[in-house]
Amino acid sequence: MALRLITAGESHGPGLTCIVEGLPAGLRLDREVLDRDLARRQLGHGRGGRMKIEKDAAEVTAGVRHGRTLGGPIALRVHNRDYANWEERMNPWPVEADVAEVHLPRPGHADLVGTMKYGLTDVRDVLERASARETAARVAGGALCKAFLAEFGVEVFSHVIQITGVAAPPREPLTPEDFAHVDDSPVRCLDPEASKAMVEEINRLRKANESLGGVFEVRAFGVTPGLGSHVSWEERLDGRLGQAILSIQAMKGVSIGAGFEVAGVPGSQAHDEIFYTEERGYFRETNRSGGVEGGMSTGEPLIVRAAMKPLPTLTKPLRSVDIATKQPAEALRERTDSATIPAAGVVGEAMVAFVLADAYRRKFGGDHIDDAKAALAAYEERIGWRRR
Repeated sequence: MALRLITAGESHGPGLTCIVEGLPAGLRLDREVLDRDLARRQLGHGRGGRMKIEKDAAEVTAGVRHGRTLGGPIALRVHNRDYANWEERMNPWPVEADVAEVHLPRPGHADLVGTMKYGLTDVRDVLERASARETAARVAGGALCKAFLAEFGVEVFSHVIQITGVAAPPREPLTPEDFAHVDDSPVRCLDPEASKAMVEEINRLRKANESLGGVFEVRAFGVTPGLGSHVSWEERLDGRLGQAILSIQAMKGVSIGAGFEVAGVPGSQAHDEIFYTEERGYFRETNRSGGVEGGMSTGEPLIVRAAMKPLPTLTKPLRSVDIATKQPAEALRERTDSATIPAAGVVGEAMVAFVLADAYRRKFGGDHIDDAKAALAAYEERIGWRRR
C-alpha cells in the first residue's frame, strides 16, 4: 500500500485542499495537534503582512469520523482569509470588473517559464499556484503522516542552522528533547547566540530591500532499519527524500547526513563503523550517513538538510521584461516575506514525514493501524533491532 498526497489551490484563491490517500483505518487524530503545525508554519522573524491576516486551521471534510481515520482518502481544507481582499481578481467565475493582467515576471520565480509553457498571457495565472502558500496544504497533510508515524515511535523535528552567512555551530548529538523549545526562537535555531545574530542579519538585509536564504535541517528519530531498498533506483529512500525536499518552493540543494562534507575527506573519515553488543544489537558510534546506507534506513536518526535560496519577490525589484510589450521593466512587486527559512523547516518536516509514512506503508501494509503495528513488531523481532 503506497501513500499519496495531493494539494490543490492558489495563494489568494478561496482556499487550499490536501488529499492524503493510503492511511489505514483506526488511526486516532487530534485536531489541536493537526492545527499546531499549521501555526508553526506561520512562525519566524522576517515574515510579511500575509501572516497577520491568515490564521491557518485544517477543516477535515472526508475520511475521518469521531477522530479516527476510516481507511479512505482524507480531505483537508485550509481557508484563505485573504481571499476576501482578492475576490474579484481570483474568483473562479467571470466577474464584471475589469481585472488588469500582470505582465512583469520575477527572476527566480515560475512566472516567465510558466506563462510560456502553458500559453498564458497573465503572470498571475502562474504565480498563484507556484506560490509557497501551497505549502500550508502540505503541512496539513504532513501532520496526518506524523500522527501515523507516532504510532511506530517515530518523531520528526526541524531547526534552522544557517541564514545567509550566519551559521549555528555544529551540535552533536541531538535528541528529541533538544527540540522541545525550538519554536521559542524567532528563527527556530537551537543556538541562542546564533539565533540572535540571525535576527540581526534579517533586520539588516530587510532594511536594504533584500530577501534572505539559508539552510534548515530535519531529523527523524526512531526510524526502523530497512525502509527503502537498494534493488531499484526509484525505491531508494535517499532518492525519495531528495525529490520531496527539492519539491518545496525555493529549495536548491539537499544533503543526507554529512552530505557534501564527506566529499572532502578520505574514506576512513566518511563512513560509520559498525558495532554489536547483546544489549544494543547493531549500532554505530557516528552517523555521517544521516541514517541511510544503500538507499535504506539504518536505524540511526535520519538527518536531511536543505538549502533555500532568497525569495524572488523583492521590495526593490530586479530587472525584467514586460511579456506584453517585450520592453525592459522592473519585475512585479508584491507583498512578500524577507525570510521564511524557519517556516520552510516546518514544511521540510511535513515532506520527510510523508516519505517515511509512505515507506512504512509500503513495507508493513495493513488495513487497520493495529495490523501495521503488528507487522512492524514482527519485523523488528526478526532482525533483532533494539529500539532507542
